[in-house]
Amino acid sequence: MSSTQLRLARLCLILMRTRKDLHTYQNRAVSFIQDKPRCALFLDMGLGKTISTLTALQDLKGNDLLHGKTLVIAPLRVANTVWETEASKWSHINLTFSLCTGAASKREKALEDQADVYIINRENIPWLVKRYGTRWPFNNVIIDESSSFKSPRSQRFKSLKKILHKTERMVLLTGTPSPNGMLDLWSQIFLLDSGACLGRTMTRYKDRFFISDYHGFNFTLKGGAEFHIQKLISPLILSMQASDYLKMPERIDNIIPVSLSKKAQRQYKELQTEFILEISKAEVVTAVNAAVLAGKLLQLANGAIYLDESFQLIHDHKLDALAEIIESSDQPILVAYNFKSDLERLLDRFPTGQQLDKYGEVITRWNEGKVPLLFCHPQSAGHGLNLQNGGSTIVWFGLCWSLEYYQQFNARLHRQGQRETVIIHHLVATGTIDEIVMEALTSKNISQNQLLVGLKDLISNKY
Repeated sequence: MSSTQLRLARLCLILMRTRKDLHTYQNRAVSFIQDKPRCALFLDMGLGKTISTLTALQDLKGNDLLHGKTLVIAPLRVANTVWETEASKWSHINLTFSLCTGAASKREKALEDQADVYIINRENIPWLVKRYGTRWPFNNVIIDESSSFKSPRSQRFKSLKKILHKTERMVLLTGTPSPNGMLDLWSQIFLLDSGACLGRTMTRYKDRFFISDYHGFNFTLKGGAEFHIQKLISPLILSMQASDYLKMPERIDNIIPVSLSKKAQRQYKELQTEFILEISKAEVVTAVNAAVLAGKLLQLANGAIYLDESFQLIHDHKLDALAEIIESSDQPILVAYNFKSDLERLLDRFPTGQQLDKYGEVITRWNEGKVPLLFCHPQSAGHGLNLQNGGSTIVWFGLCWSLEYYQQFNARLHRQGQRETVIIHHLVATGTIDEIVMEALTSKNISQNQLLVGLKDLISNKY
């Protein structure tokens, strides 16, 4: 080993954290997992769900209480870049890992390796359950960002449901357990107790705690139901808020109105009217057709819309606004986009910008300060990624109709370890659906019902 390599190795040892560096609240989470084989950590972003879980696994292994294999299920980029990397930063973690992502042949080989922890992306859970069938080998299952299992209709939930009786430990991790309301809780809690707390079916859960509208599209909680649900699930849940435990960096939210030219306004209004006339032919504005309409209007607000195979350009006003921000800033900028048309236009206008890759190389360069402009989709970068070392400025080029993705994306920079004030710019096209979405995000009242109300106002020409 060269003298340079030796110095680097020594530096890594000095920088490596130890068990003593865990915070009191993290040790509380460790004990909770150890004491409750089937539980959930509903912890705010930045409270260290990953290291708390790894420490619990390490302790259980050391005490011969970790039986069989452990499976971690996570979003793809989190699977590829977070768990093993986080373990390498702590001297007390001596677990071995096998990464089961990528092509089927690569996954098959990784599953044959001997390891303490096997990591797979959530999209491959149906494949994994089908592969093993009744020979399911994982006694311990960790679900990172369990809110992605909130739909009981999803194949990933249905697949896991089949093997629940074969698991000894089930641990759910998320900072946003019910991003769209209390309905999101049922399937997650079912994975822990097979329906003991909230009922064996979603239908029973709805009947017990909710009132539906005439058409059965929207559900509101019955009086006292929220408290009752929380009381029922509380023995399974450890919940913490970052504001109670962390000194968070200052955050400044900035709304930048983007005025459209008269031509762009006319095109937007014409297409909006066309889409609204199409949707209003239905007797009821359902969640499905409302979401389709909202998507089209958000595309228009950003400046382009897909028609058939290609997109039609409406305006470049948001690109111009972003260019002004870039020109006036000497700091790296994280840009949130929503549609492929947005990304194509962003890359064309700003060729120095980069996208996230699957294996974390761009993330590494970003955190080293080598990427001045990073384009990310909120759904891809919204969970688990640590980006706070690379910059402190976010620009929402296109807003999203998901409070979960919005909060999680902002938490990539606004989190513990951030040394600078975090500035979050929102490009809001005036006179468009952007204003409705921004109001809902600001009030944290962004739900399926809010979407329907906003679009009904448009259809009634009240907006």
